[in-house]
Amino acid sequence: MSTAKQAEPAVDAPPAPGPGAADGRTVRRPPALRLLARPEVGVFLGALAVLVFFLIAAPTVRQGSSMATVLYQSSTIGIMALPVALLMIGGEFDLSSGVAVISSALTASMLSYQLTMNVWVGVVVALAVSLAIGAFNGWMVVRTGLPSFLVTLGTFLILQGVNLAVTKLITTNVATDDISDMDGFGQAKKIFASSFDVGGVQVKITVVWWLVFAAVATWVLLRTRYGNWIFAVGGNKDSARAVGVPVDFTKITLFMAVGFGAWFVGMHQLFSFNTVQSGEGVGQELIYIAAAVIGGCLLTGGYGSAIGPVFGAFMFGMVNQGIVYAGWNPDWFKAFLGVMLLGAVLINLWVQRTATRR
Repeated sequence: MSTAKQAEPAVDAPPAPGPGAADGRTVRRPPALRLLARPEVGVFLGALAVLVFFLIAAPTVRQGSSMATVLYQSSTIGIMALPVALLMIGGEFDLSSGVAVISSALTASMLSYQLTMNVWVGVVVALAVSLAIGAFNGWMVVRTGLPSFLVTLGTFLILQGVNLAVTKLITTNVATDDISDMDGFGQAKKIFASSFDVGGVQVKITVVWWLVFAAVATWVLLRTRYGNWIFAVGGNKDSARAVGVPVDFTKITLFMAVGFGAWFVGMHQLFSFNTVQSGEGVGQELIYIAAAVIGGCLLTGGYGSAIGPVFGAFMFGMVNQGIVYAGWNPDWFKAFLGVMLLGAVLINLWVQRTATRR
């Protein structure tokens, strides 16, 4: 007598898909939906709409010199918006970036003038100070686990007070002394604040730097291991750490990148105006963050691009100058920015839901 147990009848398996069928896991979405999945698409369409609107509403915008001014305004925002956007993709943001720009400029100006040194010494020291501020913010965030909102808010208040108090203590004024006659000023001005001629129109060098930095940031995000780390720590830092991503290193260096951007914009302001007002910079951090958000970056991290903030900064510059060229009351500028920010958030939400819909 056999002791082998009789096999249970097999459950009928679903028929395999035919050669022309695709299962739900491998189905390819239409090209339009795949295009919408790009975080910069919505802001590109918005920037195009704003440009067309002001080309119609303010004919002065059509002039080459006017567009050069728009691009200049956009570049001073865009250079800072790029590292701020990378930091946001990494899951953090920096409220001290606006006053950090002024801290950098004050450091370079006062050190060079008070010690009667070549301005390049001040520029290098200011770079070290800016990177140190960024490193401090990052270190505090990763060591304490506190939200970057609280850490950088504290840094914002510290820098704001130090900028004003130290400037008044050293110069007995709220502004630094003019350094335009000091050694090295001409060379530094060529790098940070010069202009060049394009078809009879003067274009600021910051426009070139803005595009160069955007290209570098895009390459880093899409073509390097570090770019993968940024997306990973912004999406889920615990999972990223579990697979070997250096989370602390990535976050600290992202804050230092914001410090580098603050240094560069600070040097531009210093060598454009020869002097620095110690109370400036307050509120600019919100502009940088808003440009990144309008550019498709999420406050929750893990999503965004470097190209989106370029269009976001262009929208800011276009609205800022377009209102003036249209002859409207410039007091409405912030109201326009608020509308753009809310509109961008809603568009980004719609784009994500549309792009992920099967």
